[in-house]
Amino acid sequence: MSPEAAEVLRLLTVRGETLAVAESLTGGLVAAEITATPGASRAFRGSVTAYATELKHRLLGVDATLLAERGAVDPQVAAQMAAGVRKALGADWGIATTGVAGPEPQDGQPVGTVFVAVDGPSEATFPAIESGKVIRLRLNGDRAEIRMESVRSVLALLLRELAGEQTGNGRAQDTEQNGGT
Repeated sequence: MSPEAAEVLRLLTVRGETLAVAESLTGGLVAAEITATPGASRAFRGSVTAYATELKHRLLGVDATLLAERGAVDPQVAAQMAAGVRKALGADWGIATTGVAGPEPQDGQPVGTVFVAVDGPSEATFPAIESGKVIRLRLNGDRAEIRMESVRSVLALLLRELAGEQTGNGRAQDTEQNGGT
């Protein structure tokens, strides 16, 4: 159980709000981190692991044209995944991960390219990317390190939103982070 997951759940419970998770490269690790925390059921609605690209469209409502033109590793895809899981599971907040954990590049993106997104009740309209709720990560490390840093990063993004902090200048951020190497 991570301190970030515990704090996310504490804040959600205090606020009487709920969370849903959409995952691709993390393959269920975000949901596992959240549910490792005692009392998670008070705020956690569930998750969708949409590893295959077509499932991002079918289960989460990600625009098929966007997926065809840009692939699954894209900031707008991350934003739509977060909004889609929030809607599909009836949650106040949705978070999402999509990216390339390796060992090979995907959709023209190098290994370590990850997008994490959050969509919540403070959002007036979709897409979340327009209000700076998507962060691009460039992570170093092996597959396991990239996936775990993606989990930490999406939980940290949600914590900032729950705490009311701004995540930038109203646009997606481009950050450099090292995944443990």
